Amino acid sequence: MAETVQQLLRELRDNDEIADRVAVKCGAQTWTWREHLDEAARQAAALIGIADPDRPLHVGVLLGNTPDMLTAMAAAGLGGYVVCGINNTRRGAALARDIVRADCQILLTDPAHVGLLDGLELPGVRVLLVGGPDWEDLTAPAKGELRPHREVAATDTFMLIFTSGTSGDPKAVKVMHAMVLLAGAALVARFELSGEDVCYLSMPLFHSNGVLAGWSVALNAGASMAPAQFTASRFIDDVRAYGVTYMNYVGKPLAYILASPERPDDHDNPLRVAFGNEASDRDIAEFGRRFGCTVWDGFGSTENAVTVTREEGCPPGSIGKGFPGVAIYDPDTVSECAVARFDAHGQLINPDEAIGELVNTEGSGMFAGYYNDPGATGERMRNGMFWSGDLAYRDAAGWIYLAGRTADWMRVDGENMTAAPIERILIRLPAISQVAVYPVPDELVGDQVMAAIVLQDDATLSPEQFTDFLAAQPDLSPKAWPRYVWIAEQLPSTATNKVLKRELVSMGTDPAGRLLWRRGGQAYVQSDRQE
Repeated sequence: MAETVQQLLRELRDNDEIADRVAVKCGAQTWTWREHLDEAARQAAALIGIADPDRPLHVGVLLGNTPDMLTAMAAAGLGGYVVCGINNTRRGAALARDIVRADCQILLTDPAHVGLLDGLELPGVRVLLVGGPDWEDLTAPAKGELRPHREVAATDTFMLIFTSGTSGDPKAVKVMHAMVLLAGAALVARFELSGEDVCYLSMPLFHSNGVLAGWSVALNAGASMAPAQFTASRFIDDVRAYGVTYMNYVGKPLAYILASPERPDDHDNPLRVAFGNEASDRDIAEFGRRFGCTVWDGFGSTENAVTVTREEGCPPGSIGKGFPGVAIYDPDTVSECAVARFDAHGQLINPDEAIGELVNTEGSGMFAGYYNDPGATGERMRNGMFWSGDLAYRDAAGWIYLAGRTADWMRVDGENMTAAPIERILIRLPAISQVAVYPVPDELVGDQVMAAIVLQDDATLSPEQFTDFLAAQPDLSPKAWPRYVWIAEQLPSTATNKVLKRELVSMGTDPAGRLLWRRGGQAYVQSDRQE
């Protein structure tokens, strides 16, 4: 059984039954596994041949979700060097910082992204334009057979993947070969996937969800891959055109798709399984109903150190139960938090005692550290435990509920509260498609609650309707009512569809557009401000 990506790719190439199956579908073009991996081997041989042997062989990929990206990843696997996923939504000095921080001595890009490098200082980085004349000559079949840079071990780094950067500068996580294999193998077994399946890879392949819940799944199953740029409007057409049976997601894609007009024949499609992270209970149920598939939502992070999975009987709002070692700790006392207690309406009544940080008490799990960042690695690994930065609480039955990131704590009128429980309540309102809750300074002391929302297509929301909705929620503390509600066209987000709350906070309490707000009593009023 394969223990590394390198071994798994060789097995796919050398198995005649698999090698002649379709590996990649893109538009009207297809490539078999043999064609795909032969091309990857030529690329690996070429890059190894021009690399500086005295430097780490790190190859950056500034590409979209294209066949070229899939080839570059497979080339790194076969070649035994490290591929570095470069976030193609980063710009300027931030983009240069990521490339340099990852020690990329070679950077692959394409015509769609090469312009992002204009004016950047990239010392020691050789930029190659995939598909250009020089590239075709470099990777020509006559250049010789692949001699891998090294025979890798299971714990060697396959890829550097940057964190989303929602709470600070992105950090490059060292993702081991073993992690890539194990993640995909577990999902293949859970959903009984095979070479007959087609995996829709529309989440960024420079991010862990795209690699571990998408690409790795296809490799482990020997399934076909359909790389794509995610758009809600094209989703169901792509599913039908490619015969997609499995898709992965992270963040808000389900909400984006559900916000598009429903068609009478949406249920008529081959999709069987959607697996991902961070969808709301409402979107999970509605997506499964509308498209006739199973939606399985879990909890994970790029570091792969804390694992929580949903099980039968998982209550609304919970992300499931943790693997052995997963606990909720108070970072100040380094002790386990109290079990959450609720009133008759389901409202958490002991947040100060129950809410803490999700940790792995058994160590780092599959987290191999951040590359070139011992300080950040040390911050995650304290007292022999991995500290995730995610706030949560756990009920008496062991079900875990997210409460937000550590930056989501709010002190409102002397009471501590967090963002995620409020978000779970606000999303119950059918008119709302997306919501983000965050703290803004109170004019006297502490914080006030602010919410940014995006409405469903053609939905309306009056101050009176919003007031009535909040008043009807028995598990919502009066102090958790948002002081300000910004009704936005869209929310600032990362490439992986995670809301950038720090940008929302920076906009203050008077952003351009429609704002609901309240003073004193509980009735909302509306104001509108032009750009």
